[in-house]
Amino acid sequence: MKLIQIPFFLLCFLCSVLIGHAQTNAFETLKSLEIMDQIYEHLDLYFVDETKNGQLAKTGIDAILKELDPYTVYYHESNIEDYRLMTTGQYGGIGALIRKIGDFSFISEPYQGKPAQAAGLKAGDKIISIDGKSMEKKTTEEVSDALKGPKGTTFELVVERTGEGKKNFKITRDEIKLPDVPYFGMLQAEVGYVKLNSFTQTAAADVKSAIQKLQAQGMQELVLDLRGNGGGLLIEAVKIVNFFVPKNQVVVTTKGRVAEENRTYKTLEDPFLPTMPVVVLIDGASASASEILAGSLQDLDRAVVIGETSFGKGLVQRTYDLKYGSKIKITIAKYYTPSGRCVQRLEYYDKENGQKPKEVADSLLKTFYTKNGRPVIDGRGIDPDIEVSLADLSRLAAMLLVKNHVFNYATRYASQNENIKEAGSFTLTDDEYAAFKSYVLAQTDFDYTTASEEALRKMKETAEKEGYFEDVAAQYDQMLEKVTPSKERDLDKFRKEISELLEDEIISRYYFQEGRAKQQLKADPAVQKSVEILQTPAQYNTILKI
Repeated sequence: MKLIQIPFFLLCFLCSVLIGHAQTNAFETLKSLEIMDQIYEHLDLYFVDETKNGQLAKTGIDAILKELDPYTVYYHESNIEDYRLMTTGQYGGIGALIRKIGDFSFISEPYQGKPAQAAGLKAGDKIISIDGKSMEKKTTEEVSDALKGPKGTTFELVVERTGEGKKNFKITRDEIKLPDVPYFGMLQAEVGYVKLNSFTQTAAADVKSAIQKLQAQGMQELVLDLRGNGGGLLIEAVKIVNFFVPKNQVVVTTKGRVAEENRTYKTLEDPFLPTMPVVVLIDGASASASEILAGSLQDLDRAVVIGETSFGKGLVQRTYDLKYGSKIKITIAKYYTPSGRCVQRLEYYDKENGQKPKEVADSLLKTFYTKNGRPVIDGRGIDPDIEVSLADLSRLAAMLLVKNHVFNYATRYASQNENIKEAGSFTLTDDEYAAFKSYVLAQTDFDYTTASEEALRKMKETAEKEGYFEDVAAQYDQMLEKVTPSKERDLDKFRKEISELLEDEIISRYYFQEGRAKQQLKADPAVQKSVEILQTPAQYNTILKI
């Protein structure tokens, strides 16, 4: 059956829209639309097999948008839940994280008080089937989709639990709201801490509520943690900035190709924390709204920023409704912090087809100045006022995570220990770490190399080609022996970092997300530096030039 050509009224509309554009642009647009229509028509008429037109259309749309930037996205009606989760943090499901190990997915962390935990599911449960359908060799996305569904719907779940075999559960889905603030608490007598994970519609209200509760506990100084926060709604970042700066202050400006998208966002209310000392924590995964919040407070000299350089996403998106329940999210503008800088690191628009976007050239970077005259640059994300980098994991520790040995041992530990000390005070004993060592050494799939070993072997190849290796062979063998992995030796050498990883995972089995967050603070160098700065007013004021 012949597809309908582009209707005449649509062509007229497109022509009217394109008035004012260059003649060549108008022609190219209409030409492209007509060719796309003809390709679609001929595939439908002549392709050897019956075409799945809906799937073809989505694939084509996704391919088009891929040429623009990663943030311009089409939401088909079938995956509109992804959009809802992004903007509200809500979805219909059981409230649990899952991970793939081998051919099966496992419950990695049930959310406290949600259907998964209420029904009795535990981290480490292997998902065998959902409503009688085997989950073997299914992707985590397929398993996740099967677990999700409208609030109030019920399904049968079969899992396999360490030491207990298969267990059957009947679970009723609920509305799940991922918390914007998974944890807040006091670090010291007067220093409070708030972890902000996302900027959904409730972010500002949740942060304000957490701060007020901490004030009731005596908080006089605040650490606001934006590490790992990929952003969300711009307006929520503006509201949070307003907690700390006066009414009518410009927080962020957006500028796009369409004049109507050029907007200035100002604070609308008097701040309720006008003078409280604040530290903001960022890292390489802090992006978008996180950078607006951190960058604005930095530009206004209202907070000390500590951590690692942020991601560098200075682009603004808006979502538009399409027909048939679908939506499209389009990058419409760049945003600029109060000093006038745009933090966008990558240029997506000047790249050739198939090329990766490149960083803004150093020669194009500009220097701007904060309210008190401190220099800041654009095009590179937000640089912290004080850099505190997390130490890289050893190859051994990274391999223990990748091979799921930390996760699997925590499952075993939880099955053998009904209770442990509360988060923040839990520490593995010597005997408990020795038991973990024995467990790891018994694993047959556990092999790794060190960077030093790889470098030495490459040096040997070069030396052999150049004819020098015989002169250094003895020294080479001695050095290789020292850097070649010894599992038992390295488990002792890197005990501190491995213990911290294992303690975090074990804590989550008893105290969930809140417990994991509290446990991690115990040895967090950025948090420790934040407390030091806040408790030394002279240093805090010097950094901000107050």
